[in-house]
Amino acid sequence: MDHQPNNPLHGLTLQRILEELVDHYGWEELGQIVKVRCFNNDPSIKSSLKFLRRTEWARKEVEQLYLDTFFL
Repeated sequence: MDHQPNNPLHGLTLQRILEELVDHYGWEELGQIVKVRCFNNDPSIKSSLKFLRRTEWARKEVEQLYLDTFFL
């Protein structure tokens, strides 16, 4: 098994990251921070995960927000 001691996202799923951000910010504020339609129009975890898995720039923004929120 690959160990990545310097990667704080290692072992976290995108779903868990998104759920924690939604719990912390709520959909409305999250949609203001990361400007993607799936956070602003009828948001759901399922539709957001589908979009984030297909859209690298948006996934990176969400991952960076997670790091900035919970690790800095």
